[in-house]
Amino acid sequence: MKEHNLTDWLPTTKKEVELRGWDELDVILFSGDAYVDHPSFGAAVIGRMLEAQGLKVAIIPQPNWRDDLRDFKKLGKPRLFFGISAGCMDSMVNKYTANKRLRSEDAYTPDGRHDMRPEYPTIVYSQILKRLYPEVPVIIGGIEASLRRLTHYDYWQDQVRQSILIDSGADLLIYGMGEKPITDLCKHMALSTEVPTDIPQTAYVCNKDKFKAEENDLRLYSHEECLKDKKKQAENFKHIEEESNKYAAQRIIQETGKKIVVVNPPYPPMTQGELDMSFDLPYTRLPHPKYKNKRIPAYDMIKFSVNLHRGCFGGCAFCTISAHQGKFIVSRSKESILKEVKAITEMPDFKGYLSDLGGPSANMYAMRGKDENMCRRCKRPSCIHPKVCPNLNTDHRPLLDIYHAIDALPEIKKSFIGSGVRYDLLLHESKDPEVNKSTKEYTRELIMKHVSGRLKVAPEHTSDRVLYVMRKPTFEQFERFKKIFDRINTEHNLRQQIIPYFISSHPGCTAEDMAELAVITKRLDFHLEQVQDFTPTPMTVATEAWYTGYHPYTLEPIFSAKTQKEKLAQRMFFFWYKPEERKNIINELRRMGRNDLIDKLYKKR
Repeated sequence: MKEHNLTDWLPTTKKEVELRGWDELDVILFSGDAYVDHPSFGAAVIGRMLEAQGLKVAIIPQPNWRDDLRDFKKLGKPRLFFGISAGCMDSMVNKYTANKRLRSEDAYTPDGRHDMRPEYPTIVYSQILKRLYPEVPVIIGGIEASLRRLTHYDYWQDQVRQSILIDSGADLLIYGMGEKPITDLCKHMALSTEVPTDIPQTAYVCNKDKFKAEENDLRLYSHEECLKDKKKQAENFKHIEEESNKYAAQRIIQETGKKIVVVNPPYPPMTQGELDMSFDLPYTRLPHPKYKNKRIPAYDMIKFSVNLHRGCFGGCAFCTISAHQGKFIVSRSKESILKEVKAITEMPDFKGYLSDLGGPSANMYAMRGKDENMCRRCKRPSCIHPKVCPNLNTDHRPLLDIYHAIDALPEIKKSFIGSGVRYDLLLHESKDPEVNKSTKEYTRELIMKHVSGRLKVAPEHTSDRVLYVMRKPTFEQFERFKKIFDRINTEHNLRQQIIPYFISSHPGCTAEDMAELAVITKRLDFHLEQVQDFTPTPMTVATEAWYTGYHPYTLEPIFSAKTQKEKLAQRMFFFWYKPEERKNIINELRRMGRNDLIDKLYKKR
């Protein structure tokens, strides 16, 4: 067990700065989350990256924005810039349910308190700092800023909002995973007081009269045009998503009033060495000592888990992972992963069980295009929808090698897979028989050795028409996978469950689709627990379809349940087995003329 000193964490107070013998800070980071010094928490990652460059960095977590602003003043002004992140989640998703009700708990706050951050902290913190220190650059990043970098629909205010750069008054926005842009930014600002505008994976605002267009710029419809015409907003999104998923993207520009928002193309995907470096920084892997005896729910969830890779090529219509982390998978080395596992085994309360060896999707580790030149020309949002790309290497052997190496460690009793598994990858038939053999071996080993009683998978719906809009595989594939799961459980006398995730009120989904979902899930003997209403979040194709009424890729009209009544009419079908829902469901089925489904749901066998 390793003993820690207070100086093992990045400083958060004047006293902690003085303990290090510093009389000036280079960068001060403000975060909407509590400070957990762990590679799963963005502020810690950025802070440690800057520290590795020899910079003097401090973090002010969850500053009080309602009093005399002493938290914003207590460390003075930094030599280079202030950095701001709302936290690991969009603040509005963190704060409100799909029905716009205040959540009872904030998972990234000590003891789950839900009043420790404002709505839109990126905007609130930036405006305060700009007011207090107008001469100091403010750099915004994290998922809230990343997904709001251009004109976007905001579900909680039910309006189309301009770039968060303009609302916040920040000098520069870093989008996506920020290690590379923040590193280059600091190198530049060590030599110049001017905030650079040519760093990849950043966005900035300039006046129209000072803007110099380039030949290959991708010009979007202006913010004002999007306000007037929903179809133009939908059309914009297609271009934004395509550029987010390309190796070599164009610079994006969008006029907003008398200003122009400029989004520079992203960096190429990180190398394995660059990703390893980020994970190998000297994290304590613990919450800051100031939170002693307080529970941080999000930390409890990931304390004994290991993230194996970044990125996701699933391209699900409702998901923001590829928009933020990218479509291309970047995987850590075996050495880096084992080093982190070893650090976990030395934690005082570790009992030998790893809760997750995963990532955005559990089984995409080391998967990439066989011919990278084909990937460079591709702008598909998904490598596996509507079918698995023939250029995708779906070999599960590298992942099995990681599992075997970890399970061979004497301190490890069992390693579980808590991240969602893509069963369409497990059912895919490759032209390489060795790859198919690895897939079968992975499936068997996953079910026999790595399920903690319940395996999470996400079919999301039963209607193939709705699933196509979601960019998910057909429900028949889920049923095939469930049969394999049940067969292996029976053969080895295992009493394990498969836990499917479903979404109601997704664009393209009707109440009748939900009624048929109820009948199918009854046939499969599911009493659903893991369900949710579709929540429109910035920068997803589903959100744009939901708000505009047009699918961004076809510009064809698409239905979405929007009113509370429509959404509840869909959601109740998840719970056909609850006596209190029976009357409402029968009335709704009669209204839609589907008496045949009443018999299937409620007729005694």
